[in-house]
Amino acid sequence: ALGGVVLLFFVAVGVVGAGLIPMNFFASDNLRIFYVNVEMPSSTSLNETMQKTLEVEQQVKQHLQPQDARSVVAYAGMMFTETEPLYGARYGQLVVSLQSLSAGAREVKAIIESMRSAVEGVPGAVNIAFLELAGGPPAAKPISVKVRGDDYAEIQAATNALKQSLAANAGIKDITDDASPGRQEMNLKLRQDAIRQAGIAPDNVARTLRLLVDGEVVADMQDQGEKLAVRVQSQANDWQAIRQLLDVRLPTPNGGSVPLSELVEANEGVSIGNIRHYNFRRAITLEADLVKRPDEPFYDCRLKPVFTAAAPDYSLCALDTVQANQWLLAAWEQRKAEFPNIDLDFAGQLDDLQESLDAIGVLFLFGIGLMYLILGTQFSSYWQPLMILSTVPMAFTGVVFGLLLTQNPLSLYTLYGVVALAGIAVNSAIVLIAAANDRIELGMSVLHATVYAARRRLIPILITSLTTMAGLFSLATGLGGKSLLWGPVATAIVWGVGFSTVLTLFAIPVLYRVVSRRG
Repeated sequence: ALGGVVLLFFVAVGVVGAGLIPMNFFASDNLRIFYVNVEMPSSTSLNETMQKTLEVEQQVKQHLQPQDARSVVAYAGMMFTETEPLYGARYGQLVVSLQSLSAGAREVKAIIESMRSAVEGVPGAVNIAFLELAGGPPAAKPISVKVRGDDYAEIQAATNALKQSLAANAGIKDITDDASPGRQEMNLKLRQDAIRQAGIAPDNVARTLRLLVDGEVVADMQDQGEKLAVRVQSQANDWQAIRQLLDVRLPTPNGGSVPLSELVEANEGVSIGNIRHYNFRRAITLEADLVKRPDEPFYDCRLKPVFTAAAPDYSLCALDTVQANQWLLAAWEQRKAEFPNIDLDFAGQLDDLQESLDAIGVLFLFGIGLMYLILGTQFSSYWQPLMILSTVPMAFTGVVFGLLLTQNPLSLYTLYGVVALAGIAVNSAIVLIAAANDRIELGMSVLHATVYAARRRLIPILITSLTTMAGLFSLATGLGGKSLLWGPVATAIVWGVGFSTVLTLFAIPVLYRVVSRRG
């Protein structure tokens, strides 16, 4: 019995290590609503952005079935994101609210994938991306990396290179960054030779440009005790096209005129918007989401990579957070020589995951230690608490086999369930050992006390375990609705309680007899 328990435990560890269980540490249930984000070039007017957003809306509506949508709302001038709202004439957004999930209704992911190629193919926009809203606590993107450096142009080039690498992976979608292009600008440099040839003073050219753009303060005045600046500025300062400014003509000493375009050298470009910093260096945050594939083939995606060491086909298989970030890091290693002054700082779900795993590990060890102290005080023994706590690995074995058979993802909430399960799994062992101890105090031999406890406590243990499993059975199996958030937690507890109960009934009496005879 003991050998079988140990063997099952190591098999469970091997299953986890081989990656046979899908991992989605931040699994959550999608809300019946999603956004379509539209980003236009920086020089786009609010009206142009609205027109493009309405074009996107037409594509969205063409791919919605009559029973899908509750409402579709389009607006321009702002964009809601998972972290902060963005404001500007270049931003447009659609809010698609769906009907409640019912029999025959399509999932949010299926609706988005049915329209993705058509919507993202609308010409004229800088970027069109989908944003799915999920229930549960807010979580960062699976891929979130800060591209850090000192030269902003080099940072942008490195970011674009990473975006190209991500776009080549079929398991990655909705690639975005927080680089904010500024407004269209024109840099002017005076042509000294042309200015001298025209007989105009360079100061007059510079002053004319200042009057056309910013204006010039020529006097101060008082208004009810308040000092006001009098600024002279051209009325034609709202240029429809930036190059119209170069058509303004300046008078020459000989009575003629010359356009500004002949006196200055003009270079058009786009200014830098917000320059964000991270750890004292300029940074652009690159984010991406992962394609969920609930129907991925088990052999091709789980078993085959274990035996062949070949990378899965991500057009069929889903990436998890750790795999995606490792893949991105490997892609960066191949191109980092092109950007020697750039470094990456991985954050997002990977950072949150590490913090959560550290916290879970500490809490789990604290809970085990506290249980040992309580049980040691109760049973006045050093060994009996260890026997009781041996049911925790038995419960872990059940969790692993349960997730393997149901193909529920291993998530952080599942790990929370394992921590909670540690306190549930020990109950059966406590009942058995307490009953055996009582018989020994009455003068019964170890063998007879062990048999007595196993027989007399069998029904209470089974009833307690079965009622616990029955209470969570519907949630674990998805009766009435499947939840990615709580379904794996219930699955972990149901299978953990079931396995630990069965193994406890066989292993604990054997352990008790062996330890008691040696004692």
